[in-house]
Amino acid sequence: MPNDFNPSDRKKLGFATRVGHAGRAGVKSHGFVNPPIHRGSTVLYPNAEARRDGGAKRFERHMTYGTAGGPTHYALEDVVAEIEGGTHCTIVGTGLAAVTLPLTAYLKNGDHCLIPDSVYGPARNFATTLMAGWGIETTFYDPCVDEAGMAALIRPNTKVVYTESPGSHTFEIQDIPAIARAAHARGCKVMLDNTWGIHTFQPFEHGVDISIQALTKYVGGHSDILLGSVTVNSEEDHHIVRGAAYTMGHYASPDDCWLALRGVRTMPMRLKQQEEASLEVAKWLEAQPQVKGVLHPGLPSHPQHALFKRDFTGGCSLFGVVLDPRYDQSDMFRFVNALQLYGIGASWGGFESLALPTTGFVTRTAGTGDFGGPMLRLHIGLEDTQDLIADLAQGLRVLN
Repeated sequence: MPNDFNPSDRKKLGFATRVGHAGRAGVKSHGFVNPPIHRGSTVLYPNAEARRDGGAKRFERHMTYGTAGGPTHYALEDVVAEIEGGTHCTIVGTGLAAVTLPLTAYLKNGDHCLIPDSVYGPARNFATTLMAGWGIETTFYDPCVDEAGMAALIRPNTKVVYTESPGSHTFEIQDIPAIARAAHARGCKVMLDNTWGIHTFQPFEHGVDISIQALTKYVGGHSDILLGSVTVNSEEDHHIVRGAAYTMGHYASPDDCWLALRGVRTMPMRLKQQEEASLEVAKWLEAQPQVKGVLHPGLPSHPQHALFKRDFTGGCSLFGVVLDPRYDQSDMFRFVNALQLYGIGASWGGFESLALPTTGFVTRTAGTGDFGGPMLRLHIGLEDTQDLIADLAQGLRVLN
């Protein structure tokens, strides 16, 4: 143990240590290891004056009503803020709610928003339906835009530059620091869906203002809860996000928050195992004659691998596969259907492996996302890696 060991200096502690100790009383406190579940709607006050004065403290975790959260929510917020490197976190009921909450909080009629063409499909749908109906214009841009290209896209009424790195299904790594420089120079807020990069990409060190997580994925870890989070790094942004959440009645079940607290304690080990397994599977797939390419940022063959090495400290379990162009969508379906250990499902980040067809299910409007063959997405779980590879091998044989 180093002589200068000081557990109160959290920045010097390892990731697994910080995640294991955040959001709970501590090892020297008498009581159970895990914080209890606090459920409730009505909050009682000792007198009328206390209730009158309590509203002014709503940003200070002063309980006013169930929708404002309670101790179980606060504990999870502390853990997520620790992981993301921010100062304040707001927990909401789903990952999509974590996407729509900050967009709603920062945009109004007449504003313009920039969103990458590779964005999560439901986020695109929110922009093209409700946001459009509210008079908010959206431009979908090439996710591989550079600083000058981003600067050229920003208009006088652009208020938000939204990012998602890597992109959903096609895994483009965005140059977040360059995008943030261009955005901040014009007074825009930078939002990032950081679900793929949880822990391995520290958003606030790279210029992000608002970081979004689908806690349904790795934090939950067991494919049985729905949660999202919005993390910020300033009091001003906290008041805007939290205030909007209060106003719109955003809420998350304390039971799901408690399950997320339970799941997150093992997340560092799961992330490491699944990252290593996904790279092993991805490298194996690259060598198969039926495969045109593998879209995994951790592979040297990935177009933005240099950006990945510069900005990320690691990867995760999710990547894309492009089949040879001699195959079509029906062939890709036959391959996915032949797999025995991979479920066909839309989520990821849990202990189980998944295969999801993407060709025919992805919308692009800025001319991006064509990789020259039918595509699918793989999530590598905690099964034995050699078994997962063997299953892929027998699945590919149906294409011969």
